[in-house]
Amino acid sequence: MSIIYQRVALIGLGLIASSMGHAMKESGLAGHVAGHAKTPATRAAALEIGFCDSVHETAAQAVAGADLVVLAVPVGAMAEVAAEIGPHLKPGACVTDVGSVKQAVIDAVAPHIPDGVAFVPGHPLAGTEHSGPHAGFASLFRNRWCLLTPTAQSSPEAIARLRALWEAMGSNVDEMDPPHHDLVLAVVSHTPHLIAYTMVGVADHLRRVSNSEVIKYSASGFRDFTRIAASDPTMWRDVFLTNREATLDILGRFTEELFVLQRAIRMGDGEQLHAYFTRTRAIRRGIIEAGQDTSAPDFGRVAADSGRKG
Repeated sequence: MSIIYQRVALIGLGLIASSMGHAMKESGLAGHVAGHAKTPATRAAALEIGFCDSVHETAAQAVAGADLVVLAVPVGAMAEVAAEIGPHLKPGACVTDVGSVKQAVIDAVAPHIPDGVAFVPGHPLAGTEHSGPHAGFASLFRNRWCLLTPTAQSSPEAIARLRALWEAMGSNVDEMDPPHHDLVLAVVSHTPHLIAYTMVGVADHLRRVSNSEVIKYSASGFRDFTRIAASDPTMWRDVFLTNREATLDILGRFTEELFVLQRAIRMGDGEQLHAYFTRTRAIRRGIIEAGQDTSAPDFGRVAADSGRKG
């Protein structure tokens, strides 16, 4: 593949940014990858691992001369970073992000983007429960979706170029209005994470079940809640605070569905339970048919782990 951006700046060097660095290096999509992280240890790791060509102590230094700037910091830190880099952005550059919430990111970042610089918010729907610079791997985005949520500051040329980058890294790319994105993600990601955190919390407080039993028998379903609940706590705190309305909407609907199931169980209504589970099972089959997971008992983790280690 050919170079799409001569110079890319990754601001924040965790799982997503490091995976982008690996993917761009593997396919020769960037001439130079600059990086910035707050801690010296993370900056040193990025250089040692090799997914960055240079690392910088400040975000302003990292974005100097960059054709593409990727904001890969927690949503709550976006405004501060955008304010710092705004005066240092190269005319004609493009700024994007990888945040799980879009309207809040747009509100935080857009005021700091100068004229002559494009802003194309984005969100790769890919990840693992691991975090930090060592967690990244080049194949993370393959056959996963990346959603772009263009604004008035997104030129057609900037959108097309960013789309080309994500596609070259293996992603399927779609465009979506920011509020609709936040509602969709409240359904497919944010509320399921909140439920997972809650279930793990319930197990922690249920003293009639010992910790050893929870761990020993976790393969019965609890294991998958703990995998989700192992995700970065700072990121998820910011997600729920910034996508409050959509998450509360879906959480309310979840509560209503839960009451329906509670009543069916209480009344011994096996027919309703069977019909409900049959209907929801079809969604799982649809996910597998769409290539977004496998039907293997290990949920595809063996292949994913080997890809990450490789």
